[in-house]
Amino acid sequence: MKPYLLSYLALGGAILCEVAGSSFLQKSAQFTRPGPTAIMAVFYIASFYLLSVALRTLPLGIAYAVWGGLGTVLIALISVFVFRQTLDAMAILGIAMIVGGVVIMNAFSSVSH
Repeated sequence: MKPYLLSYLALGGAILCEVAGSSFLQKSAQFTRPGPTAIMAVFYIASFYLLSVALRTLPLGIAYAVWGGLGTVLIALISVFVFRQTLDAMAILGIAMIVGGVVIMNAFSSVSH
């Protein structure tokens, strides 16, 4: 398999683990519930490990922008659909701007290739 494909797969795994970790952070009730706290820690460790694997090939700025941007979108969706929180128009606009920035960086930056 090509190194960039493996790096993006690792980055995708890192994003999913970070989102899961953040979801369990909510469930940990400020670290007062041991089960969700332990699960959160495992997901965060896995996320950083997979991010480090992705960084073998991908530039740090690109990888971190994708990791942070897609993680933000996914956790915002989870907060709405799982935790029944609301997003106002400015929150949605801000998230859209983050996504736009990540898309522009990946599509047009020579650093990402």
